[in-house]
Amino acid sequence: MARILMFIYGVIVYAIFFATFVYLFAFFGGYFVPKTVDSGGLVATGSGSQPLWLAVLINLGLVALFGAQHAIMARPAFKEWWTKFVPKPIERSTFVLIASAILILTFWQWRPMPGVIWNIELPAARAVLHICFLAGMGIALLSSFLIDHFDLFGLRQVWLHLRGKPYTQRPFVERSLYKAVRHPLMLGFLISFWCAPTMTAGRLLFAAAMTAYILIGITMEERDLIAQHSEKYLDYRRRTARFFPRLRRRVTAAPQVGVSTAGRLAR
Repeated sequence: MARILMFIYGVIVYAIFFATFVYLFAFFGGYFVPKTVDSGGLVATGSGSQPLWLAVLINLGLVALFGAQHAIMARPAFKEWWTKFVPKPIERSTFVLIASAILILTFWQWRPMPGVIWNIELPAARAVLHICFLAGMGIALLSSFLIDHFDLFGLRQVWLHLRGKPYTQRPFVERSLYKAVRHPLMLGFLISFWCAPTMTAGRLLFAAAMTAYILIGITMEERDLIAQHSEKYLDYRRRTARFFPRLRRRVTAAPQVGVSTAGRLAR
């Protein structure tokens, strides 16, 4: 019965995550949702009941909360302590649930800042930026499947537990996008965050704050991976760029890497 309940919990959490993931891109891109990064809620106008400085503090606080949760809960020492209270099969699902709840809080409490930083008026250029935005979403989603999407978001753990099988860490095979860059999942997010035909002050704040979180987060994550995998990961890092493929030709065959950086970062 406990295994069945954990499996149901994992499935429900995954459904919440996936809905939140889709809403994140709609929220940021301004597509078909009741509240976006630029609309709904209290609008910061620089005066009145919602001054600009207060909106900036609230919005930065929301992004900082998301970043802090990931930075703290992704660390091996925290996970070792945390699993004394949370059963290991649902540890990943619980992490995903907390992250989703913080994003939902962000959607709810975000203060739009409608001042326009830039606005691309040429229809063809706007169309290209919209395509790039959607491409970034696709790259992020594809990258999660390249490193085992269902393990990344907790379903594999509860499924194995339901079947009475022990959890084993998925090896990372250096393939597809991971041959070119170490963090294609994060690259996808960055592309979507910055490909904006109309960049408002609020959207710029969100993009800049999330970019800062990504840069800090992957630095911390790579320290963990170096400690865990030593020369194997150091060699992969020397050969492969963080975000943008290197143009120089490789002269040696690339060995496999034991774990996925992007997958672990998402924690």
